[in-house]
Amino acid sequence: MRIGLFATCLGDTLFPDAVKATALLLTRLGHELVFPPGQTCCGQMHVNTGYQREPVPLVRNFTEQFGDSSIEAVVMPSGSCAGSVRHQHEIIAERYGDAALRSGVAGVKAKTYELSELLVDVLDVVDVGAYFPHRVTYHPTCHSLRMLRVGDKPLRLLRAVDGIDLVELPEADACCGFGGTFAVKNAETSTAMLGDKVAAVTGTGAAVCTAGDSSCLMHIGGGLSRIKAGTTTLHLAQILAATRTSPYPLTEVAR
Repeated sequence: MRIGLFATCLGDTLFPDAVKATALLLTRLGHELVFPPGQTCCGQMHVNTGYQREPVPLVRNFTEQFGDSSIEAVVMPSGSCAGSVRHQHEIIAERYGDAALRSGVAGVKAKTYELSELLVDVLDVVDVGAYFPHRVTYHPTCHSLRMLRVGDKPLRLLRAVDGIDLVELPEADACCGFGGTFAVKNAETSTAMLGDKVAAVTGTGAAVCTAGDSSCLMHIGGGLSRIKAGTTTLHLAQILAATRTSPYPLTEVAR
């Protein structure tokens, strides 16, 4: 399959390894990856902050970059960005766009997936040949859980990883408290929510907390580092990309 890879803003600027891991994984599975060089922000942060007209150029650019009919699917290592493309873009196009934009959005929306969705629902694969001999707990991010409804797809992928010790995260469906600008505008509430999430993660004894969104992992990782928990955060793609011949160098955690 010819798959378009969307890096996302956080992936491009702060977490490129998650994007690289996505490309490595899908290439290993035999698919052709396409990276449109003109891609920019999907516009999610504008919409979530109440600026709905401003991201029209971003939405239009996204449809132009990934609308090529030769691109059979679009993938991104982010449930929140996938949710924006699948839900918010249509709203923006209907309210502020023209017929061409509405048509373009509809076409790209239909072939856009978060990583676990693409693997399980489209490529029909659960065991991707990964190897990760560490104790891991999984945090289901809000957009993937509530907007995309990916369900247990990430867990099914993790359970198939060779050598993994996957432990359940208590109150897993509770928000970590990030929520983009929510963490800035409601810092005290966000910090309290983060405290609960960090306590749940450390209580599992896991060496790694994984998720499908780098934004949530950034927030949780910050909380873990401040208390010197000895637990690291790692994107789902990075675990799935690790193999026996190319294991992930988890050297910072001693558990």
